[in-house]
Amino acid sequence: MYDVHKIREDFPVLKKVIYLDSAATSQKPVQIVRAMDEYFLEYCGPYGRGAHRLSRETTGKYEDAREAVASFLGVPPRNTIFTRNTTESINMVAYGMPWKKGDHVITSISEHHSNLLPWQRLGDRGVTMTAIDTDEKGVIAAGSIEAAITDKTKLIAVGHISNFFGAVQDVPAIVRIAKKHGVKLLLDAAQSLGEMKYDFKASDIDFICAPGHKGLLGPQGTGILCVKNPEELTPVFVGGGTVNTVTIKSFSFDDIPSRFEYGTPNIPGVIGLGRAVKYVEELGVGNIEAHLKELSQYCAKRLSEIPGIEIYGPEDRGSLVSFNVKNLNSHDVAMILDETKRVCVRSGALCAQTALARLCITGAVRASFGCYNTKEEVDTLASSVEMIAKTLT
Repeated sequence: MYDVHKIREDFPVLKKVIYLDSAATSQKPVQIVRAMDEYFLEYCGPYGRGAHRLSRETTGKYEDAREAVASFLGVPPRNTIFTRNTTESINMVAYGMPWKKGDHVITSISEHHSNLLPWQRLGDRGVTMTAIDTDEKGVIAAGSIEAAITDKTKLIAVGHISNFFGAVQDVPAIVRIAKKHGVKLLLDAAQSLGEMKYDFKASDIDFICAPGHKGLLGPQGTGILCVKNPEELTPVFVGGGTVNTVTIKSFSFDDIPSRFEYGTPNIPGVIGLGRAVKYVEELGVGNIEAHLKELSQYCAKRLSEIPGIEIYGPEDRGSLVSFNVKNLNSHDVAMILDETKRVCVRSGALCAQTALARLCITGAVRASFGCYNTKEEVDTLASSVEMIAKTLT
């Protein structure tokens, strides 16, 4: 049985605030903090080539975390690369693929900036980009992706769940289209990994990019890049940890995945991420998904009952609800919620300006939920928004 009140005991900060900004970053359970403390206090050492005992233990724990993340995704550890965040993962694909002038990328207008700007920037290399439209709820029609494919299309890059609309895209249909046309697929799983059951192994996706610090409950500064065929990707950065042999004129890359993990990695963060994945598995992703869906649908319903509130996105949504209070700036609404009820929500452009432009708005308030939130917290949000709407509009 999913006992949210028992889960909340692992998140001490929730005694101080109502935290509804998990789509930006989640709160961390004490188990993850303890795992990171243990590294610093009991065996802190360098990762990789050290021969002494602290280095060996550090390297073993780091690779244990890789095994945990890979198992969670159903992919080989060799294909699992640790990065700093989803943004870095996407950029490593953008600048690691062997592009030719005239190659073509398909994405959508509902994407987070991190899954839009790297493809725009490839225009400097002669790569073209098509950002397909969505409907007014942020849903991408799979047929519009297929219609945009040309003989030059090399990659489709889409977000699993929109960080503004909350729309859950039909990834199985998009996978089928990509395979049918021999086009690679990149999935931005920033808003789905750890919060939504999905068989990534069976989907056979070329690139999965995700953060450690959102649905997986891991530390900030951790990210994941899973690559189906890592041999086809060239490392973007080189230096310590990425090479095998070096002469004054040349070098050879180390084995995969080491060649992609440059410099000193975020060792405590990765170790914390490994423990976080186990924590999520203990709760059960299916249980988390059901809880989050119940909260987001309840929130949308409660807010829809308030006059002057505009809600964005479809009924079948991920773990977030974006909205506006008529005639009020989203930042003002967020500040009032914080100052009056200690309710923490996101506001502004949400790194999704093209998605907002689709609706002719420049900002929104976003309430997003984690495994630790309750219906009572949603009620506090709704009653507070109602108070703001009544007194200030």
